[in-house]
Amino acid sequence: MTGIGSESVLAAFVIFCRIGGCLMLMAGLSSQRIPMQIRLFLAVGISLAIAPMLIATITPVLPGNDPAGLLRLIGSELAVGVFIGLMARLFFLALEAAANAIAMVAGYGSLISSPIDGTEPMPAMASMIMMTATLLLFVTDQHIEILRAVMNSYSVLPVSGRFDSQSALVQITDTLGVAFMLALRIASPFIIYGIVINLATGILNKLVPSIPVYFIAMPFVILGGLFLWYFTSSEFMRVFIRGFTVWLANA
Repeated sequence: MTGIGSESVLAAFVIFCRIGGCLMLMAGLSSQRIPMQIRLFLAVGISLAIAPMLIATITPVLPGNDPAGLLRLIGSELAVGVFIGLMARLFFLALEAAANAIAMVAGYGSLISSPIDGTEPMPAMASMIMMTATLLLFVTDQHIEILRAVMNSYSVLPVSGRFDSQSALVQITDTLGVAFMLALRIASPFIIYGIVINLATGILNKLVPSIPVYFIAMPFVILGGLFLWYFTSSEFMRVFIRGFTVWLANA
């Protein structure tokens, strides 16, 4: 039976740095609604669960008694974890931006509610969209796929103490483009609705300037936005989670 030495403990801590960095930004688990202790215990538990499979490959690259090399190794592992968590989080940030735009277009921008995955208040309609997307993330087991991607990253980005920031920025830029194109595609019916309804309201206001057309039309704008959301909500969330799943499978 082999005892647990200082190198094994240090290797487990290096694994914890990458896992903790990912969970710090991972959609759903990084929410302020989840207590810090639960997130910490979850990161420690996952790190200890995968440590036996990775310690043999991490121990040879440990810097030994070199404090500067150890700090460089910890910093690079934190950067890799944050990079992986941010890549997946970009889709939810893009969806949040689209959800805020949808709420403004549909006339629900003034109904402020508590945030789901952030700290800034957002419209109630946007909170509902983000809550549904976060629920679908866990219902479809995509959080497990993200954790599997973190574990597979040790073969693509091995522990070396070096982090390629240029390549990471290129991948973040590409992912940001894919995420916002997906968000724009699923929010396009509401954007078109907003353009048409505002154009029609502006024309009516010019034709009858003595009547406050904007205030009279506002209930009908809200009703139209509600009906549009009713008919498109299921396909809206289905397209988003499908696009996120496809990206995660090919990442």
